[in-house]
Amino acid sequence: MTLNVTVTRRRALALAAAASVVPWHRAVAQPAGLPIEQPKFLYGFPAGSSGDIACRRVAERIGGTAYAKNAAVVENRPGAGGRIALDGLRSSPADGSVLAMSPYSATSIYPHVYRKLSYDPVADFVPVSIAAVMHHGLAVGPMVPASVTDVKGFVAWAKANPDKANYGSPAAGSTPHFLGALLGLSQNVDLKHVPYRGSVPGITDVVGGQIAAMFTPAGDFLANHRAGKLRLLATSGRARLPFASDVATFGEQGLGELTTEEWFGFYAPARTPAAVVTAANAAIQTALRDKGLVDGLAVVGLLAQGSTPDEMARSQRAEFERWGPLVKRIGFTADS
Repeated sequence: MTLNVTVTRRRALALAAAASVVPWHRAVAQPAGLPIEQPKFLYGFPAGSSGDIACRRVAERIGGTAYAKNAAVVENRPGAGGRIALDGLRSSPADGSVLAMSPYSATSIYPHVYRKLSYDPVADFVPVSIAAVMHHGLAVGPMVPASVTDVKGFVAWAKANPDKANYGSPAAGSTPHFLGALLGLSQNVDLKHVPYRGSVPGITDVVGGQIAAMFTPAGDFLANHRAGKLRLLATSGRARLPFASDVATFGEQGLGELTTEEWFGFYAPARTPAAVVTAANAAIQTALRDKGLVDGLAVVGLLAQGSTPDEMARSQRAEFERWGPLVKRIGFTADS
């Protein structure tokens, strides 16, 4: 059944998260049916992006565990900023056979953006584990003069060229979208937003000179940045990315409000037995300690990082509370 998530209810959901999400370990024990023959992992963005690579690296390594006999199959369901995949998870069997990997924006930010969601971020899902942390970045392509090498220079160029002052993001209502909006508000410059279905098509247009700039996970820029096809002007982490140590953070450039580190996390359907969640978490944690996985994620700018289900639930709630006032300040809704 489609759920109508009103502003009042969203506040109630945040307050109720401790009761309805965090205590996963107190769920009623049920026969787990473990190990699962071959789980399916849903991912709501196109293949080839850094998040897709993270999902596949974990999927490859969970076979032969108490959770799964074989490696998981990854199914991309791109569109609607990741909401299609989560809607698919909502209607999946609550037995651990289907998990979804999602950025926190889909569960912590979207409730502030969409008056109607096809899923309830708290009631429909159980957190399993954080998988990787990403820093977002701002990059420009050949539409912007080569003399622009930092955010201050980009802002000055945008003010002087209002007809070209635009930026892409992987989805309307996503964290990168709002980072661009916050930059425009803080610097009093009108940056027009161009939403895409994931990072890859937007970056292609930046490199091709169809749009000026893009905000998206910094790892998705690295190959083109190193090849000189675009310029990565800033990253959003508290410290510089070890894979792009030549690029200053937004904070270093006087834009501390844009500091954010977003995670990808695995979710199971609500009512999934506690034993299954425990087994899936353990399998994911083991995968994330694999040196090959850690090194593989580093290539695409991701930091492998696991968590308990409780830690993931607390972080989801904290980000929900943080982004509420920011979304209100930006003034964006799905109807705007």
